[in-house]
Amino acid sequence: MSKIELDVLFKKMQKDDKKEVLEFHILGDEIPYKSELISMAGAIAIINIEDIKLSAEFKSIQRDSKKVVLKFEAKGDSEDEIIKLYPKAGFNVKLFLKPSQMSIDEFYEGEQDPGLEYNVNNDGTVEVSQGQMDMNDIPVGEDEPESETEDEDDLLN
Repeated sequence: MSKIELDVLFKKMQKDDKKEVLEFHILGDEIPYKSELISMAGAIAIINIEDIKLSAEFKSIQRDSKKVVLKFEAKGDSEDEIIKLYPKAGFNVKLFLKPSQMSIDEFYEGEQDPGLEYNVNNDGTVEVSQGQMDMNDIPVGEDEPESETEDEDDLLN
């Protein structure tokens, strides 16, 4: 698929839980590259705006009577490029899109929390790896903070 060129309103950028959401509006009745845009939704795309280039997941395309909304979620490793985009938000820009060779799994690779390593035995008990803390390592009794509710009750009486 070739590169798609669109004249859009760069409506907004929104930071949300470690991700950057980019929203573009295509104004008017005619939607150029309609079938290509629909086929790209849900995939990774390369976005170019002037000299700024970044990878993003094409989250959704929505149409109403006045506009078409394109939403993208930028990858976190393109933070320098994202910062360059802020001054362009709220203005009409030329948006260039092309599908990436990257899959959704590759896009999110490295963002997963590895968690704790453990093995589940046949009897249902769990063994953690050497060096990891278990419940028996937590001190009980002496180090517990005193209850604040007792002090509050004394003050109220």
